[in-house]
Amino acid sequence: MAARSFFSQALHRPTPILEFLFPIFAVHRSRVRYASITTSSASPNTEPSPSSLDRSFSAKRRKPLSEKQRDFLDCALRVNQAGELAATLIYTHQTPPITRAHPHLRPIMHHMYSQEASHFSTFNEMLAKHRIRPTAMYPVWSAAASILGWGTGLMGREAAMACTEAVETEIGRHYNGQVRVLLGWVKEMEERGEEVGEEVRELVSTLKRIRDEELEHLDEAVGEGAREAKPYELLNRVIRSGCKGAIWISERV
Repeated sequence: MAARSFFSQALHRPTPILEFLFPIFAVHRSRVRYASITTSSASPNTEPSPSSLDRSFSAKRRKPLSEKQRDFLDCALRVNQAGELAATLIYTHQTPPITRAHPHLRPIMHHMYSQEASHFSTFNEMLAKHRIRPTAMYPVWSAAASILGWGTGLMGREAAMACTEAVETEIGRHYNGQVRVLLGWVKEMEERGEEVGEEVRELVSTLKRIRDEELEHLDEAVGEGAREAKPYELLNRVIRSGCKGAIWISERV
């Protein structure tokens, strides 16, 4: 009954929630918006215009992003969207059994779930705006995240929190790496006397905010007994390895 009520409420929430419950909505919306952008910005006799990130990085000297930089941004945003999809699905399947057994955790689970859903919506919009395709592994990651959430939820509070700690450890490192790369670009541009567009600064700010919220989830999970899980070391190692593998694959597929 609790699980049925949870999903019934979720189906009446705004679009981003529907998208993580039914990932095909997010893929379809991104593809439709991608098609509309490319159709309106190009004709058979013209080259597509650069993305807004490209223009933002080259505001003063009009120097476009290098192919390597564009590839980095494509991979980074694609992986981020896939990761946030997985996070929302993990919390969706963990929440009913955990809150039924531990009602005091309902606010924490709701808080973490809501932030992940907001992150997912943010990256959906970025992929559509900058014409970046989602990972082809969407169905696989959806199934894997659902199974992981359901399994650790049934194992109990400690296992669910150990899952959160492991996932957020890898995600926090991943976002840190992206922020370092972007700040390095900004520093190089400033040293060359190039103007850094507002959109780029906003992207760095958004990634920092999302990273900090993910690390907040890690701290909350540790505070709620993540390291009391049995077997903690095995869970932590397996889940972190899975996250690293998923990141590596999503960057390429």
